[in-house]
Amino acid sequence: MVLNKMRLHSLAVMLISCVCIGVLGSKYSREMNEPKPSDGKSPVEFRIAKLNQVWEKAIRMQLAPVKQAELHSDLKIQEKDELQWKKLKAEGLDENGEREAKLRRNFNVILAKYGMDGKKDTRGLDTNNLKDHESKDGDIFDDPRLDKLWSKAKNSGKFSEEELLSLRREFQHHKEKIQEYNIVMDTLSRTEEIHKNVIDPLDGDIKEHVLHQKHTELKEKMRNLNQGFERLRKLSHEGFSEDSEFKEPRVIELWEMAKRANLSEDELDSLKEELKHFETKVEKHQHYQEQLDLSHQKLKHVEALGDKEHILRTQEKYKSLAEKTREMGYKMKKHLQDLTSKISRNGLNHNEL
Repeated sequence: MVLNKMRLHSLAVMLISCVCIGVLGSKYSREMNEPKPSDGKSPVEFRIAKLNQVWEKAIRMQLAPVKQAELHSDLKIQEKDELQWKKLKAEGLDENGEREAKLRRNFNVILAKYGMDGKKDTRGLDTNNLKDHESKDGDIFDDPRLDKLWSKAKNSGKFSEEELLSLRREFQHHKEKIQEYNIVMDTLSRTEEIHKNVIDPLDGDIKEHVLHQKHTELKEKMRNLNQGFERLRKLSHEGFSEDSEFKEPRVIELWEMAKRANLSEDELDSLKEELKHFETKVEKHQHYQEQLDLSHQKLKHVEALGDKEHILRTQEKYKSLAEKTREMGYKMKKHLQDLTSKISRNGLNHNEL
């Protein structure tokens, strides 16, 4: 009897030990570190917990539909880049931490861009203004030079209604580039402050190298801004050329960048065809953004009427359109990222020869 009790006691101790080991092991398991739905109903949008937290915060903030879709696309790009970096890090291919620093900076830029960095938003980052009639005369672009130039162009009589819409998109794009530059500069300034407060002589040279590289990138961005403003100034005075290659600002910017990259004629011709396909993708994405905005307005109108069946149908259509817009936004931004990288890489290779 005593022997049986001792055996039962030993068996109980072993079972408790196994359970404890299982709990401790699960604490550091992949499942425990992957994001989970917070309410058991909503699917997890992203595979990285911090990106999920940003997305959930955006929903709570009730960002405008188009802006919310843009954020989703930016977070998907960030997710792709971070997962690629984790793979590279595991292979020991980011020894100096430059890729990691760039990812951290990009994440901070996203937070600032959508007013989630904890700072009072004084940058006027609303990019959900899609229709020309919604704008008011005056400080449209939050920049005196741009506002003055736009006012002159708008009142010059040189542009048709369609050309004015195209010109306004170019002005809006330039405004967004200025905002992006300011955010990156602000992020870099904060990074420098952190580095000043960290005393580590072993990697001081690496930090100096990284900061120098970032200052070089900022100078390049400023140079691109100046060139962009000159293009706007020329367009405003001379109007659109009949033989203009492209209409969309981002595509025009890539084409100008390619022409400065010393590419061969064959390479430029090939790239021109690819940019035409990309421009179609950009235009299609813009169309979906406009439809999403209209769909949201319709949903608010239907909700005010109180017909539950009608509300459910409209909600389903809006949800489907929002998902399609996010998906197209991601593909468009991924294509933009690939084209920019391709042009920069080719330009660098040519300059090195």
